[in-house]
This record gives sequence, C-alpha cells and structure tokens, in this order.
Amino acid sequence: MSNIEQDSSRESVIAEKFDNLAYKIDSCRRAALQEIDDAPFSYDTFAINIASVMLGYVYGTSFPQNKVGQQLSKTQDLGIKVAAPVGTLFGQLLFGYLADVVGRKRMYGIELIIIIVATFVQAMAGDGHAVGIISVLVVLRFLMGIGIGGDYPLSAVISSEFAPTRIRGRSMVVVFAAQGWGNFFAALVAFVIVSVYKEALLNDPGVVDTMWRILIGLGCVPGVLALYFRLTIPETPRFTMDIERNVHQATEDIKNVLTIGNSAVDPDTPVLRANAPKASWADFRKYFGQWKNMKVLIGTSWSWFALDIAYYGLGLNSSIVLNAIGFGTPTSGIKGSQLIFDNLNNICIGNLILSAGGLIPGYYFSFMFIDRWGRKPIQLMGFIILTILFIIMGFGYDKLTHTPVAAKGFVVLYCLANFFQNFGPNTTTFVIPGEVFPTRYRSTAHGISAASGKLGAIIAQVGFAQLKDIGGTDAFLKHILEIFALFMLTGVFSTLLLSETNGFSLEQLSNEDQEGFIKGIVRNTVISDGVIVTT
Repeated sequence: MSNIEQDSSRESVIAEKFDNLAYKIDSCRRAALQEIDDAPFSYDTFAINIASVMLGYVYGTSFPQNKVGQQLSKTQDLGIKVAAPVGTLFGQLLFGYLADVVGRKRMYGIELIIIIVATFVQAMAGDGHAVGIISVLVVLRFLMGIGIGGDYPLSAVISSEFAPTRIRGRSMVVVFAAQGWGNFFAALVAFVIVSVYKEALLNDPGVVDTMWRILIGLGCVPGVLALYFRLTIPETPRFTMDIERNVHQATEDIKNVLTIGNSAVDPDTPVLRANAPKASWADFRKYFGQWKNMKVLIGTSWSWFALDIAYYGLGLNSSIVLNAIGFGTPTSGIKGSQLIFDNLNNICIGNLILSAGGLIPGYYFSFMFIDRWGRKPIQLMGFIILTILFIIMGFGYDKLTHTPVAAKGFVVLYCLANFFQNFGPNTTTFVIPGEVFPTRYRSTAHGISAASGKLGAIIAQVGFAQLKDIGGTDAFLKHILEIFALFMLTGVFSTLLLSETNGFSLEQLSNEDQEGFIKGIVRNTVISDGVIVTT
C-alpha cells in the first residue's frame, strides 16, 4: 500500500518529469513528427477543392452558360465535397471513444492506414457502366474521412498528454498547424501539375483525367512517411496511470521515454492496479451531469460547430468564391483548352494566395501567443473580428465585387478572415477540448466536440450548394456570408462558457479533486513463469 500512496500524488509525479529540459526537447521532437503526420489529412481534405474542378472537365454532366465551361452538377459536386466530412464525423466519434477504451497507442496509425489506402484507391478509380466514377469517389472519400476523423482526437490528446504545462498550447498548435501547410501544398502541387501538363493540356484536354489523379494520389506520400512514427509512438503515461490505473508502469514509461525514446513493458513485473475512478456509462453521466462539466462540453462543441460553418463553407468552396468575384478569371473570348488551362492555373494561384496570405500566418501567430495570452482571449478575439469581417463582406459584397480593383479588396478581407480563423477559434477549438476533460473521457469528449464541428461543416457545405444560386448563379453568396457572421457571433457566447486553460495542469483542468484521487490498490497481480497469480 505504501508504494501506491507514494505514487498517488499523480500531479507531482507527472509534472516533475514533464517540466524538465529533456522532456521539453523530446516533446518538441514529438510535436515536429506529429506535424509531419498530420499534413496528409488536411492535404486530402482541401485538395478536392481544386480536384473537383478538374473532375468537372472530365466527368461533368452540366454545361452552364458561364466562363468556365463543363463542370460537375450541383449534386455531384456536393457529394464529392461532403463525403469526407460525413466520414470524418463518424471517425471522430468512433476513434475518440476507442482511444479512451483500448489506448492512444493502439489506435494511432490505424486511422492513417485508412487514409493512405482510401486515397490511393481514389487515384486508381475508374468509370464503368454499372457504377460511375463520381459514386465510387464519394464512397472512397467517406472511408478516407473516417480515417481523417480519427486523427483529430488522437493527435490532440497525445500531444496534450505528453506536453509540459508551460508549452502545452504551443505543442498542440504546432501539430494542428499542419492543416494550413496541407492546404497550401494542395494548392502548390496542383499549380505544379497544371504547369507541367500545360502543353499536353493545350493539345488534349483529356489529360486533365491524369492531373486530378496525381493531385489526389500524392496525398499518400506524407502519410506513408509518417506511418512508422505513428506505429512506434509510446503510450501516454496519463492513459497508463488514469485508465489502466497502473501507476508504477506510468512512472517507468516517463523514464523510458526520456532515455530510450519509447516505452518498455516487462511482462514479469507485478501489476499494481490503483483504485481510481473508472470510465463507465454511469460515471460518464455522473461527471457530465454536473453543470460545471456539461457547460464545458457545450462550449467546446458549439464553438467548433459555429466556426466550421464558415471555415469549411469557404474552405471547400474557395474556387467558387474566386470565380464569383471575378478574381483571376480568364480573359473573355478564350475558349477550348486554353480556357481550361487559364481557369485551373488561376484557381491554383488564388488558393495559394489565400493559404499563404491568411491560413499559415494565422496558425503561427497562435503558436506565438497561445501560451502568453491564453486560449480564451484568442478565441473571443477571433470570433468578434470574424463577425465584423463577414458583416463587411456580406453587406458590402456588391460594391466589393463591382470592379477588378474592388475585387482585390475582397480578397484581402477573405485573407484576413482566414487569418483570424486560425489566429482564433480554428486553433483554439482544437486545443481546448484536448485539455479540459479528465483522462478517461478526454479523447471521447474531444471526439464529440470535433464531430460537432464537422456537423457544422456538413451543414455549411449542403447549405452552400443549395443556397448559392438562388436568384441566379452565385447570386446568394453575399447572404451566405451574412449567415456566417451570425454564427460567428454565437461563437462569442459559447466561448464565455469556457474557462482559461493556460498555465494549469491537465489534472487541475479536469474539475476533479486530486486529493485522494487514488484510494488504494484494487489487486496485486504477479506474473510468474507465464502464470498469473493474484494475491
């Protein structure tokens, strides 16, 4: 019993190890590796924004009288873009729950394998008499989305549970910042592909069928490179301590991570199970049945939902927005292959500008300030500024798109919106749910919060597709921006439900009394010559 009592000061056991210099260096290394890991899912998510235009030239079934020629029908375009978010919602809930049940380590890597396989098969998909290629891609993107969804709670929780308190925010942000780079490289790779295939495209527009396959297929490359790191990452000591309730193994894991970079389990070591709160449906209801805990889950979930209404509503439709405002539109009178090249080239450049001008800088401003200002001030600031920006873009849409010069001003506002989404709620909605819940529900609750956000993304995508052409082609776009402003305003109020997490340990943030958290030993299990002996 004395051994358990010595280890029952859970916060001091972890905090002492987590605050030393060696662990800080090791956590920075792990964050860098996870940044590599997370690039594939954002690349795959946003590459479809450009690939859908390419698909339209090859498999499109509608021929509207507009500047870009053949394109996917409204239903096809919606199916292609919304399939991954729907799959992501399921993946976030499923993997979030499983990571709390079987462990972070056991699930980390499985979701990446799903992403790699589904992405590769997309690039190899073909058209047929029985099933059209668009239908095949919708199914494959749904499966890919399940893998992408699993990445959210796992990456957030692993980076959170390994990171020292003083740099936990930066450790989590540097992981999530990979999303911005994935978006940027999706546009950059598309631009390179369009440039390389220029001559072939001008001679034969059918080569676009090859171009979109390369664009989508290259999303496998960073995933394959990152797979080793995911499969070899050690289990987090907090999972071992709080869920497996093996306190001694958790302390050994911390030492091993700092020395050999991995965890090691001796099968002959006696297992001391601590008597600590255990996850169950009754315990879940008891914990979240308290308003002080439920309001946090409501705050994280609604904030993410409101944010993703605008973030994905614009992010997955930036090509449509750029065309609607005439930014980079091909010169009038151009037809045929030259029109296809000019349009694809301009869309790629426009997306590069949006990514480099707003998305990536926003993440790194969050990185610099999140452990100084705190999470809540950044989220509040972001929602307030986004409300103002969307009001300006929505109610001033006609004047801002009236002339080419004014259209450039609209793009500046668009970039500012991207910037304050990432130097604001898009980053903090990822970080806060990975901190504020107890270990036994941390991944599940993060999955619920993230799935709420993805529900917002689905609603935004379906709504965008159904509303944008009311009154004429893209005529309702300005009102969509006004709707986005309303949701940003609701995010201000949901943020007020949250407490600041900066500077507090995960145990302090769990809203549970840590004094006497471990009440003793459940049982002493000794493994001798392969035989389990319980005493």
